[in-house]
Amino acid sequence: MHSEPRGRMSRVRWWILWLLFFGTTLNYLDRIVFSFLAPEIRREFHFTASQYGYMTGAFDVAYMLGFLWAGRFIDRVGTRVGYGVTVTAWSIAAALHCTAKTALPLYSFHSRTHWFTTAVVSVTATVVSLSFWRAMLGLAEAGNFPAAVKSVAEWFPAKDRAFATGIFNAGSNVAAMAGPPLLAVTYAAFGWRACFLITASLGCLWLVQWLATYQVPEKHPRVNRAELEYILDDAPTKENGKDIRGRDLLKLRQTWGFACGKFLTTPIWMLYLWWLPVFLNDVYKLTPQKRAWAVSVVYLAADAGSVVGGWLSGFLMRRGCAPSRARRISMTVCAVCMPVGACAVLAPNVILAVVLISIAASAHQGWSANLFTTVTDVFPKQAVGSVISIGSFAGALGSFLFASVVAGHVVAHFGYKPLFLAVGWFHPVALALVFWMMRDLRKINLIF
Repeated sequence: MHSEPRGRMSRVRWWILWLLFFGTTLNYLDRIVFSFLAPEIRREFHFTASQYGYMTGAFDVAYMLGFLWAGRFIDRVGTRVGYGVTVTAWSIAAALHCTAKTALPLYSFHSRTHWFTTAVVSVTATVVSLSFWRAMLGLAEAGNFPAAVKSVAEWFPAKDRAFATGIFNAGSNVAAMAGPPLLAVTYAAFGWRACFLITASLGCLWLVQWLATYQVPEKHPRVNRAELEYILDDAPTKENGKDIRGRDLLKLRQTWGFACGKFLTTPIWMLYLWWLPVFLNDVYKLTPQKRAWAVSVVYLAADAGSVVGGWLSGFLMRRGCAPSRARRISMTVCAVCMPVGACAVLAPNVILAVVLISIAASAHQGWSANLFTTVTDVFPKQAVGSVISIGSFAGALGSFLFASVVAGHVVAHFGYKPLFLAVGWFHPVALALVFWMMRDLRKINLIF
């Protein structure tokens, strides 16, 4: 198939990358609908800040548990089938959020005791219903990053992987940037339930294109010899094809280094994702329309940070910098920006708050693009999905503990200041642990 003379390079890898980008966009678009519209849904269902924390926690716990199967499943069946299955599942779960039970009117009974009992039962049923579908969404969405990172490892050489990862990871920011204005318009016209249905339907359209397009480079009919040689340029002549078990990967300090990095830094991203719209509503009293544009600015900056952070390490490598040093420099630059962004909670006005949060979001996404790429630098391709799942499991566990359980109680009892000020120091600590445990970021030979 690829024996034709070497000529002008085909560019199929970039089309695959755009599919990964839009897949990640949909992944985040489906999960942010609830957080963005939480103030409006809260007015209908009357849940508290702690109960909101439980509902986001349901997503985090299921997301965490989903990584126990997602990476292993994708390593076994391949990215084409594995990614397709997960997108189908999360689109269904997102759509079914609209079936959440409606709270009963609070003043529909004469007896105070009867009114109080009915109101409590009504709100509890609502919380349980929404928590269930949040959990189903999280369980399915766990497949996105193992599939996307594995696809990048299949389609890009090491010198391009951080940049490629930054591009597809930018989809999470595009969702959070473009989604809120669209959600605000849809909510005003059709209500919050329609927002879940519309975003879920986009997953079905993406799925058709993915199944019609994706193959590994060696089997793709539109990849010519020049592109295939470029993709495999720095690949080892032969990788150990032995099936690698998760418990074997847990014996390696490199696996734990990536997991520690995710455990400490994923909660910061999820904290902004879950709590930023509520924070803007509670502290600065922004309407859905104004809140939409404020959130969009934050994630536009995050979008730029994701791409620039990935580009920086590739730029340094092209200038002769060793891959491990290039990753270290890029991640250090991102980590030292986080304490600055944490000061947003002290800002006297919403404009300064949005600017500072934008710095933090941008730095985190640049960090994330490089952290994901350390896995493809260190581990062989057949282990990438499993290692990403292990690390993402740790990240989801951290998100559940900090961004949901702790955050809900802190906001309910102490407000936002102690919560947001604490997040600025997680990345510098993670930086030290990643560098110590993953050592020189050299490719390891897995022989068990």
